[in-house]
Amino acid sequence: MLIIPAIDLKDGQCVRLRQGLMEESTVFSENPAAQARRWIEQGASRLHLVDLDGAFAGKPKNEYAIKSILDEVGDEIPVQLGGGIRDLDTIERCLDRGISYVIIGTAAVKNPGFLRDACSAFPGHVIVGIDAKDGKVAVDGWSKLTGHDVVDLAQKSEEYGVEAIIYTDIGRDGMLTGINIEATSRLARALRIPVIASGGLSSLADVEALCRIAEDGVIGAIAGRAIYDGSLDFATACRHAAQHSA
Repeated sequence: MLIIPAIDLKDGQCVRLRQGLMEESTVFSENPAAQARRWIEQGASRLHLVDLDGAFAGKPKNEYAIKSILDEVGDEIPVQLGGGIRDLDTIERCLDRGISYVIIGTAAVKNPGFLRDACSAFPGHVIVGIDAKDGKVAVDGWSKLTGHDVVDLAQKSEEYGVEAIIYTDIGRDGMLTGINIEATSRLARALRIPVIASGGLSSLADVEALCRIAEDGVIGAIAGRAIYDGSLDFATACRHAAQHSA
């Protein structure tokens, strides 16, 4: 079970949002590269980057900060990136710079042809991020709820050849209320590709609960606010995940 630290970028800084609201941001580090190094030293085996400005603008906006992180990380561990990735040129540029996986969110809903083309052009490097509330998909930086069903979108993405699904319960993100285990497990059981949970990870009990649904196809969880405010010790969470996954 991977515990994947999130580095959310806004105006070149590492921040956390509450329920995806840009006006509800807290700055945790003005040096994202140094923050990446700290997570690696504490046991991270993958990093999750989000260009928040890019998610709202529809194109990458924090390229300098992302480059600084990639320069720091090198090829030590994989790095996945989401936020504003909506054309093939952007994907190619990201992969050329050292990103291991690109995360396509809004475009997977609004432009399925693009998702299909991306999977064809860059097999093994495309992850779909599905952000949802009450089983319905949200787009445009979580600002709009659609009528799309989570499982239907995930299955369609699987058919196109995506590597994995990141499932975020936006009602829980940044709220420290625990992972939506039931919904995450239900989604994973409906797919053959792996699922990464996101939104609400806050305790070692959450880590244990995730490990119990690993057999459903859940391979990890993204950790955000809890590891930044200290309510969950990241190194301990990684060790806990390893012990309970054995």
